[in-house]
Amino acid sequence: QVQLVESGGGLVQAGGSLRLSCTASGRTFSSYAMGWFRQAPGKERKFVATISGSGVSTFYADSVKGRFTASRDNAKNTVYLQMNRLEPEDTAVYYCAMGRSSMPNYDMEYWGKGTLVTVSS
Repeated sequence: QVQLVESGGGLVQAGGSLRLSCTASGRTFSSYAMGWFRQAPGKERKFVATISGSGVSTFYADSVKGRFTASRDNAKNTVYLQMNRLEPEDTAVYYCAMGRSSMPNYDMEYWGKGTLVTVSS
């Protein structure tokens, strides 16, 4: 059974940084792309970033490009989302997800329970 557990959320001032982590179990981690999504209060969940199984390829939503960086440590079964220059609009519950193959994409098969990021102005 695949489990994804996020951590690292919290309260930060605008302009600050946070790093989210997501540790996976139950599958060969390096064989699957990982993704980050977020859901702001009262809004639909949206794509943030995805990273290939090898970690070589990454893709980002335009709203976070240049500020957020996805990375992974396959030896630790962990994917990260480094978030810099945070804005109040980044406030959301952030979800980690695992894809159906090693190719980065938006179609995810498993989801974590999320971690809340709050950015104060």
